[in-house]
Amino acid sequence: MSLLRLGRCILATSIASLLLAAASTPTQADEDTQGGGGQGEHHGGNFGHGKLVNHVLLISVDGLHQSDLASYIRSHPKSTLAALAASGVNYINASTPFPSDSFPGMVGQATGGNPSSTGIYYDDTWNRAVFPAGTINPTGPAPGAEVTYFEQLDLNLGALDAGQGIVPAPGNDPWANILQLSGNPVNLIDPKQLPVDAHTGKPIYPGEYLRVNTIFEVAHEHHLLTAWSDKHPAYQILSGPSGLGVDDYFTPEINSSANPAAPTDPNQNDWTTNNLSTQQYDNYKVQAVINWINGHRHDGSGNPGTPAIFGMNFQTVSTAQKLPTSPTNGDLSGNAPGGYLADGATPGTVLSNALDFVDRSLGSMVAALQQRGLYNDTAIIISAKHGQSPMNPAALNRIKDSSIIDALNAAWKSAGHNGNDLVPFSVNDDGMLIWIDNQWHNDPTAAPFAKNFLLNYNVPGGSVDGKDITSAGLMQVFAGAEAAEFIGANPNDPRLPDVIGIAQYGVVYTSKKSKISEHGGGHPEDRNVPILLSFPNAPGGSGYSDPVETTQIAPTILRLLGLNPNELQAVRLEGTQTLF
Repeated sequence: MSLLRLGRCILATSIASLLLAAASTPTQADEDTQGGGGQGEHHGGNFGHGKLVNHVLLISVDGLHQSDLASYIRSHPKSTLAALAASGVNYINASTPFPSDSFPGMVGQATGGNPSSTGIYYDDTWNRAVFPAGTINPTGPAPGAEVTYFEQLDLNLGALDAGQGIVPAPGNDPWANILQLSGNPVNLIDPKQLPVDAHTGKPIYPGEYLRVNTIFEVAHEHHLLTAWSDKHPAYQILSGPSGLGVDDYFTPEINSSANPAAPTDPNQNDWTTNNLSTQQYDNYKVQAVINWINGHRHDGSGNPGTPAIFGMNFQTVSTAQKLPTSPTNGDLSGNAPGGYLADGATPGTVLSNALDFVDRSLGSMVAALQQRGLYNDTAIIISAKHGQSPMNPAALNRIKDSSIIDALNAAWKSAGHNGNDLVPFSVNDDGMLIWIDNQWHNDPTAAPFAKNFLLNYNVPGGSVDGKDITSAGLMQVFAGAEAAEFIGANPNDPRLPDVIGIAQYGVVYTSKKSKISEHGGGHPEDRNVPILLSFPNAPGGSGYSDPVETTQIAPTILRLLGLNPNELQAVRLEGTQTLF
């Protein structure tokens, strides 16, 4: 038996013993939370009224690969990440949902479901059954429309406060009051940017678009406090269909102006174009988390208590992987290299600094928990919405995707099809998701036409990097029923992409040279992310080698809190297992 396999057996036995002990000896909610756990059974677990912890801190380090975590722990044995690994369980073979985008990735962690259950395929998609944003009194069949759940929704996408009006603040720092951002992102969303429901004629807010409930809704129903911080107000989706799941949000807009001289101008460089700016942005969210740990609201006001479920996402690692060069600590020239070294594994200067920033930030959270006396009553989960590829810089091949889609539409019309374009919308990062127009959707030749065109699209030396384009940069294409089967969805789902393209390794769809990696695709570098679970009395230093999915985080969080994972609709639909 291998050491990892042996560790897995010890892990399962140890955690089972902890669960039995918790079930037989109920813990009383501490002074910072209210309410009790549910009861029932899930995959053989006996929950009773017990729980392992009263708080779960969930952290998504966007872009982080499992290999990044492993190498950082090896090279930084005294780091916070190393300490959490030594006291916790490392699931080394974890995968995100496909597509490996931030939105389905985070939704998966919060619901236990893949896009086939949640209906969330990306943060920018097409839906054949809705009316376009801004439609008033819709009538007749829905023409289909783009569904934008990212910065486009903001009242002012150029402002860190999304248009609330607290930026700029008086004085030298225009963002001095950003922690006063509304705790309800609905207040920051422009309803005129939302798709319109064909039946009600009303705008569809992100939470309403979600087809299943979330861990935040389950906790809320049990009178537990919840909080979350993320990169757009559109992450209101985590409140679920009820809109009530998250009690307190902090959602500063990452794609806003990072120029202190023009802090509300959408034409300025945003917080992702300079890794030190990204760290400044992330640090606002770190402060919100520490305020929650201290029992306050995200802005430091009041004393509602430390939430039962709370956390944030980090953007710093993701931008350090994407940027070709950036200023960084120790080198403010702007010429420090981003991404990985030539070996495709060792972080470069900017990424190394970003990892250090995340580790220090986690250290401040751990210190706050310890100071509050909550560390031994809190589970900490470190994962990622997505990875990123290519890690090997030599493999990078940037391709202008708009040229491919334009050529596809032109070929369709040249074949005698008059009317609308074949493809009204596609989203292409390091893969392709293509939707076919309603006019052509029921034509059985449409999706196969697109597939055949893509597989035969070849342009020698035609990429942004002067490399050959073969098969439109794709190695596999699934069309029509194939796409539904590949992603496990109902073929009649009006949200389902009609064509799914799996990119060749190294392909990034962009017209510029401003990024050297992306996510959204199916390569292991896009999907193999960490799940590090640390909680009191866990079998420290354990490694689990069997394949798991980040969707398993959701039912595991409920299990840790003594709640029944089967209260999650996606868990029931997909049979999502807990991690232990």
